[in-house]
Amino acid sequence: MKKRIAFIGSVLSLIPLGQPLLIKTGVGLLTTVLITSLPEKVQARDNSYYFNSAYNKAERGDHYGAISDFTKAIEINPKDADAYYNRGNSKAELKDHYGAISDFTKAIEINPKDAEAYLNRGIAKENIGDIKGACSDWRQTVYLSPNDDAANWVREEC
Repeated sequence: MKKRIAFIGSVLSLIPLGQPLLIKTGVGLLTTVLITSLPEKVQARDNSYYFNSAYNKAERGDHYGAISDFTKAIEINPKDADAYYNRGNSKAELKDHYGAISDFTKAIEINPKDAEAYLNRGIAKENIGDIKGACSDWRQTVYLSPNDDAANWVREEC
């Protein structure tokens, strides 16, 4: 049996792909390889694909879709501070302040110099009534970015 399979394989390997093969009966046989389905890993997208998709969804106001795609981007690259930050923004838009705080915190853990993450985490903390925590984050915003317009606003609030 192995010899027959090897023989058939060797005969088929001699046939040029994409060229018609005429058989005695006059029937044409095309030896083109068709891929009917690709394995999931081949179809897998990279982190930037999901990040860009999520960002566009958030811009259009589809925050649930954005959160889903940012989550996929994070699953692919758990060290993507921007994905956590932007997912936090979408959660904040949906009034999920605790979820937003969690994402901003993770973004800060990955990139401790992200003044905007501190600013937005402070806003989320203010929304849940944690004024002391909000001011602490806002002071860090001023420290990291003293010339930013947000810093002037923070100086007035705290």
